[in-house]
Amino acid sequence: MSGAPPAFPLPSPPAPVIAVDAMGGDNAPAEVVKGAVLAVREHGLRLVLVGRMPELASLLSQEKARGEVPIVHAEDSLAMHEGALASWRRPRSSVAVACRLIRRGDASALVSAGSTGGVVATSTVRLRSQPGVLRPALAVALPTRPVPTVLLDAGANADAKPEMLVQFAHLGAAYAHTAHGVAEPRVAMLTIGSEPGKGNKLARKTAELLGAVSTGSAGPSRLDFRGNIEGHDLLSGEVDVVVTDGFTGNVALKAVEGAVRFAFDTVQEALTSTTLARTGALLQRRSLRELRGRFDSETYGGAVLLGLNGTVVIAHGDSRARGVARACLLAHELAAGRIVDQVRRRLSGAGRPSGWLHRLSQNEGQGPH
Repeated sequence: MSGAPPAFPLPSPPAPVIAVDAMGGDNAPAEVVKGAVLAVREHGLRLVLVGRMPELASLLSQEKARGEVPIVHAEDSLAMHEGALASWRRPRSSVAVACRLIRRGDASALVSAGSTGGVVATSTVRLRSQPGVLRPALAVALPTRPVPTVLLDAGANADAKPEMLVQFAHLGAAYAHTAHGVAEPRVAMLTIGSEPGKGNKLARKTAELLGAVSTGSAGPSRLDFRGNIEGHDLLSGEVDVVVTDGFTGNVALKAVEGAVRFAFDTVQEALTSTTLARTGALLQRRSLRELRGRFDSETYGGAVLLGLNGTVVIAHGDSRARGVARACLLAHELAAGRIVDQVRRRLSGAGRPSGWLHRLSQNEGQGPH
């Protein structure tokens, strides 16, 4: 009978392989190797380290992990100060080799703590944008409750068009659904006022298009657009996805990070100022530790470059072992959740109702390659 269960359980698909750029980051390669070993031992992830083989083999031996994590040799690496031109200058870099593994089907995702500009440029050139994607976008998770809020673009596109921001909304919705389990992500646009019609020309036109997509589509490409939000709403948790251009998004992200750092430094100073304050802090140390962990950037694994033919997670440049392991876990979750397919389904459906997105993508091509 067609509805009968199979006589034997079907084998589950193999876990995705994560290519880890072992040479990228302020603390590479030692902390990256420790983080990779941690990810394998604590989470059972399938990883491959990409970088200079003799150096990585020695570090794995120090961790008593020879044979636990395979190594793919890459003779070059991106320096932390290198930006977009690095993609052309260093074709044999560890990031470029990791992208080659993804293109060949030997890996599903890339994790790097290297230069954001260099990783974005190299992965965009090597992996290329998915069909119909005008520009890939950098998404970050903000520490809101009950689930993180996705902010994008966080710096990949300083100059953007309204149609690109609509695509960013779809990319963010796919991320919120895959990584955070949000069935119907609530989307808002970051601008200077919550009232309709607020903002510059880009913001007003984007809001108009998002409103049209929200009311005119159904199925996997539907967007639940909730209107505009302001900067002070970023950590309110009122929406699941916040859309803006890369210039504004990066400024907003750095402002939030700076404000959080200042707040924690001020609280720490107050809690250590007197004997009574130190006693109170000792009694509250568990709550304070949980609060710090919630706002620690390493807790969320890093930024995700969405819209490419592969998953790319960019960890913080100063990530230590636990931050690298968390970035690997995020990459695994997104790859296992088939984030690339989720994006493809959303954008293929979004182009059908009115045809404007399809025509624009035909005119503007696939983005920078």
